Amino acid sequence: MKEKIWLSPPHMSGQEIQFVQEAFQLNWIAPVGPHISRFEQSISERLNGHSVAALASGTAAIHLALMLAGVKDGDEVLCSSFTFSGTCNPIVYLKAKPVFIDSELDTWNMSPSLLEEAIEDRQRKVGKKPAAIIVVHLYGMPAKMDEIMAIAKAHQIPVIEDAAEALGSTLHGKPLGTYGLASILSFNGNKIITTSGGGALVSSDNHLIDKARYLATQAREPALHYEHTEIGYNYRLSNVCAAIGLGQMEVLSDRVAARRKIFESYQLAFQEYPEIVFLQEPSGYFSNRWLTTVILQPELMLTPAQVVEYLHDQVIEARPLWKPMHQQPVFANYPVYASGVSSKLFNTGICLPSGSNMAAEKVERVVDRLKSLINR
Repeated sequence: MKEKIWLSPPHMSGQEIQFVQEAFQLNWIAPVGPHISRFEQSISERLNGHSVAALASGTAAIHLALMLAGVKDGDEVLCSSFTFSGTCNPIVYLKAKPVFIDSELDTWNMSPSLLEEAIEDRQRKVGKKPAAIIVVHLYGMPAKMDEIMAIAKAHQIPVIEDAAEALGSTLHGKPLGTYGLASILSFNGNKIITTSGGGALVSSDNHLIDKARYLATQAREPALHYEHTEIGYNYRLSNVCAAIGLGQMEVLSDRVAARRKIFESYQLAFQEYPEIVFLQEPSGYFSNRWLTTVILQPELMLTPAQVVEYLHDQVIEARPLWKPMHQQPVFANYPVYASGVSSKLFNTGICLPSGSNMAAEKVERVVDRLKSLINR
């Protein structure tokens, strides 16, 4: 039986084990240890010196970011609809209300025009402006941050970047994760680098990150005994996971280059197939190409489900694009400012295997199988 080709598997460099062994030798197996601060520093060096708190997940980072932005019970938070549920679940943790914003076609990310419409409409309808904006950089492609930040500044609304999929991506040379009040990263097993599980909160505000670390360690006060004056959370990344992350950060640029090369290989292979459309980078945009995504044109007469199931039978993992949050049953009753873009993308798009450890022959196998389906 052929070896399965996974969508985006972990890719270890071999250097991670050195840091993990060091953690064992020093007996830093307990949650807090020196590898955490070293990992945070390595991330900071990639993100223009911003402060970093390494956390248990990207979702935990969004939860803390919303709290530190002052979001509270009854507030509204504007959020990209075309994303994973981890982006918007923390809004509901705080008993706030998500208000979903649809995508634009250039990057598939939050539409600036719909964002502005939503801000003005929510102020008319509820009598106050939204408490925060969460904008996602989908599949590593930068959102239109210059326009979004200008709108947010005009209305004095804090912006939280969900850069879970976008470490290594830049916009006009500026790293994603360095805009707005705070940003979040994810180091889940399928991300461009991984700590097995984990995430980070990033901000240019050192005090905000200090407060995040405090809340993430059960809000423990600096006393000899266990003293607590606020509700805290068990959100800190473990030292062993941070040790893995140290090794991964050393090869981040290689991982980005590998994924971009895979994207280019797919695009070249299908250049004579106008029925397969790839998401392009606008001028000044640099995507880490976390996942290669394609749109299936109507003339193919194939649905994403049919393609995914066919590839599954060929021992190849592929996925449909994210189902928009405003179409999810759990969020069906929340406000949405929709243009139909994300719904159309969901109905016509798929993610192709994009792991940075994919050998050329595996890319060729995916291409061959997909062409076989198209041509039959």
